[in-house]
Amino acid sequence: MLKEFLLKQVIKRQLKGVPEAEVARIIALVEKNPELFKKIGDEIQAKVKAGRSQMAASMEVMRAHQSELQKVLQQ
Repeated sequence: MLKEFLLKQVIKRQLKGVPEAEVARIIALVEKNPELFKKIGDEIQAKVKAGRSQMAASMEVMRAHQSELQKVLQQ
């Protein structure tokens, strides 16, 4: 319960300025498949530590997991 609360707070802080409806949608997606989003986050972090920019690392990892993300979005 505390973990979910903290996750929601982190997401809200990262998405500052994004409409509440979108933030709620993103939180719901993360709650549906937290393992996928943890894996994506870990991969992005590893690429950033290896010297990639945050944006480049994010785009590369998102492309690699595109089919999985589409499945989550369709649910």
